[in-house]
Amino acid sequence: MVNQPTVLLRYADAGHLYATWRWTDTLHTVEAAFFPQEVVDAAVAELSAALPGVDGGPAAAGPGEPAILDGVEAALTTGAFADYERELALGRTLSRALIPHGLALRLDEYRSAGIRPRIRIQPSPRIAQVPWELLAEDPEERRLIEIADVSVLAPAGVAHAPGRVARSWSRDRPVVAVLDPRVPGFRADSRLGSVLGRMSADAPLAVHVAGLSGRLRPAADSAVEMFRRTDVDRDWLGAVLREGAGRLLYVGHATAAAPESGEGEHAQLHLACTADTDGHAPVLRGHRPFSAKDLLLDRERYPMPGRVALIACESGGDLRFTETLGLATAAILGGAELVTATRWTLATDFAVERAGATGRPLQDAVAAIDAAHDGDDPVAAIGEWQRGRLAAWREKGSVADSPVLWAAFSTIDTASALATG
Repeated sequence: MVNQPTVLLRYADAGHLYATWRWTDTLHTVEAAFFPQEVVDAAVAELSAALPGVDGGPAAAGPGEPAILDGVEAALTTGAFADYERELALGRTLSRALIPHGLALRLDEYRSAGIRPRIRIQPSPRIAQVPWELLAEDPEERRLIEIADVSVLAPAGVAHAPGRVARSWSRDRPVVAVLDPRVPGFRADSRLGSVLGRMSADAPLAVHVAGLSGRLRPAADSAVEMFRRTDVDRDWLGAVLREGAGRLLYVGHATAAAPESGEGEHAQLHLACTADTDGHAPVLRGHRPFSAKDLLLDRERYPMPGRVALIACESGGDLRFTETLGLATAAILGGAELVTATRWTLATDFAVERAGATGRPLQDAVAAIDAAHDGDDPVAAIGEWQRGRLAAWREKGSVADSPVLWAAFSTIDTASALATG
């Protein structure tokens, strides 16, 4: 949207929660508010009770990971995200606890004028898992994603880090795709097994991948051959990135570091790396994970393209740390301008089916996010997709439409951070 009003909203934890915001057309004017600790903590606790999975757990659930499966199934069937009215109530609670009244009034003025502004949010660690898109005006049902395009504002210290070389996106450059790689030492139905399940040529994601034919790395004779590969390890990844890429799409497993550890750099992606691969993460069976520390300490070997999608459980978990380090910020430090990652454990198609629904919502989500990254304005495109998912959730209330999946995604954008410092 041309001349779209943009607000930068930053939060800080200091017992109470403090917020400051300023509009990019009047950067010299800074407004502020605070929210009582007990109100914020109560709202965050209510959200935490609704979220799926196990903190620090290893990625999306397959048949061999019952603890995570049970957590995702509970979120889909019994938690606040299992019922539209309960989820709406949670959205209202979060809105009252987190959105400054003065900002809400300004947003409502834009809504009345038919203008959709952009909101760039830099959350504090305490509220890093908040699904801002779902926040609801009280007593209306309108959600933040319906009145604004929402993204996460990259910390200025990350966007302006010494030695960081930002790379712009180009549709003319190859798309590097790591799609549900085979992790050595783990069967398809085990802890680090298949995320997407058996792939067929008519599956939604395979159809999407087929449409990228000729642009994809690695090259394959068919879309199905792009999935469950054994050759997409860190050596291959570094080599293909150094050749030049426009985008990186990763769909697979991630293991988040526990926030209380203070060691976000130990978050891991699981490529097809064997145990004898060099790296900073300890070996798991026949596999050495690819950690954020590996990326952070060897940026020249793994130059990140302008746009990166990390579709894996809590791949954006670095925002929960006081010192923001992890997979998403490592990608930004490596050169990415925009990264889409997840706030919590993903609901796989297998988990949705186990919860009693049909369809392939995870595959649909991956295709939608990748298509957005292939366009001129990924933030707006992902917002439009999420508005569509919200409309389906509001109308049908189906497990397959639950925000457990589609509200897990957030996009970290360096544009405003670079513009304002």
